[in-house]
Amino acid sequence: MKFQSFFSSVLIFFTTSTLLLSIPHPVSANRSNQSSFLQCLSLQLNDSNIVSKVIHTPNDTSFSSVLASSIQNQRFSAPDVPKPVLILTPVQPSDVQSAVKCARRFGIHIRTRSGGHDYEGLSYVTHKPFVILDLRNLRSITVDVDNRSVWVQTGATIGELYYEIGKKNRTLAFPAGVCPTVGVGGHFSGGGYGTLLRKHGLAADHVIDARVVDARGRILERREMGEDFFWAIRGGGGSSFCVVLSWKIGLINVPSTVTVFNVTKFSEQSALKIIHRWQFVADKVSDDLFIRVMLQRYKNMVRASFPGLYLGSVKNLLKMVNKEFPELGLEEDDCTEMSWIESVIWFAELGEEPINVLTKRTRASLAFKAKSDFVQEPMPKTAISKLWRRLQEPEAEHAQLIFTPFGGKMSEIADYETPFPHRKGNIYEIQYLNYWRGDVKEKYMRWVERVYDDMSEFVAKSPRGAYINLRDLDLGMYVGVKRSKYEEGKSWGVKYFKNNFERLVRVKTSVDPSDFFCDEQSIPPFTFVEVI
Repeated sequence: MKFQSFFSSVLIFFTTSTLLLSIPHPVSANRSNQSSFLQCLSLQLNDSNIVSKVIHTPNDTSFSSVLASSIQNQRFSAPDVPKPVLILTPVQPSDVQSAVKCARRFGIHIRTRSGGHDYEGLSYVTHKPFVILDLRNLRSITVDVDNRSVWVQTGATIGELYYEIGKKNRTLAFPAGVCPTVGVGGHFSGGGYGTLLRKHGLAADHVIDARVVDARGRILERREMGEDFFWAIRGGGGSSFCVVLSWKIGLINVPSTVTVFNVTKFSEQSALKIIHRWQFVADKVSDDLFIRVMLQRYKNMVRASFPGLYLGSVKNLLKMVNKEFPELGLEEDDCTEMSWIESVIWFAELGEEPINVLTKRTRASLAFKAKSDFVQEPMPKTAISKLWRRLQEPEAEHAQLIFTPFGGKMSEIADYETPFPHRKGNIYEIQYLNYWRGDVKEKYMRWVERVYDDMSEFVAKSPRGAYINLRDLDLGMYVGVKRSKYEEGKSWGVKYFKNNFERLVRVKTSVDPSDFFCDEQSIPPFTFVEVI
């Protein structure tokens, strides 16, 4: 592709197309700035072959497929949803540097996307002219078995990470999530938890270094960025501070044999009895044992499932459960012994596939809305019964409630050691989810709101907590009122981060005082920004 013809097509696009409606923002972009940004970026890339791989305009045949490939919530794929004016797919770290430097110079707003699982689509949707920095090509994974560590680029998925670990060693693992298509970039930077959280804590607890591009376009590692900066990106949402290029993580040991199991109940009476008792034991039993509660519809009935992982044999599992949690009714036929990497496939519900199934980048077909809560005292059976009835409502055909137990390692790590503050004192977390097909969404979203309201008296208060990786814009977002972003952001920031919010703001003010990296719920600097 010749530079002249490339720029001609870009300028034709900017001249003839109607730009997205812009909401007030301290950094605005116009058509002249956008074309100047493109020229700056192309000159910095300095190779026509790289330019064609990195820069995608709406005139390119690949634009729509690149945009859609990582949209994991179909709420944000509708034709009326704002689209970027450009998509950048860097092929090397210096491309990210160039994008940041040129964007800062010409006032271009950037959203960074890794796996596209952002629950509110903030990594690829906003109501102002914007560019997506899609890190899909930065996905290399280097496993050092001898030192039990991995360097993983932020565009890799956790499934790809698990696969690379599993094919080299069956007794090393990493404590991250159960959905293999989630990008490590957002997952690690928000905390990240899965079936190993009671034994080993969060993914962020095992990050030992990182490479980032800061707001000045510099590549920094832990030593150069300093401990406050490094602290902030391990649970505070990295996209508020920088572009994370890669993470160095420490691996953990797992037994050669683990056991997975699942108990299912369709009777409300039987299920409520188990769930009620689960609330008293799930966070207190041996941290080798992880048991989730999942409530959802199945063939017009409500189904309660109790899937779990035990870091050991079936024999030892049954001995423990029969003593500590006999109400579960776990039997040997409910259990299967396997390797840890095989348990990852089992929890992802991928069937009996070889472990390379974890590398498949499938795209979600449903739209959804979610909310989260933390529970610090067991709920009465009447509250759980109300959830059961909610799941019988017509709008809940594809709804799902997930109870994730805490305790163990989660209670041993102080709430200030990383920005993720929901540690000791939390029995479990609830995730409220509702899925649907098509464009009609209001009734399904209202169902989630009703369930969330139902639970208000039974969950953590002052503040009512929420998990940043389960982003929820109902908690508030920047709307451009005549007040500081700090005052606006605090209203939801303390729900995600509690007392850690203030430290995150101090870090933001230090490393990105002009708020170059921002979104509708990003960490604000202390500076006052007047929006007209």
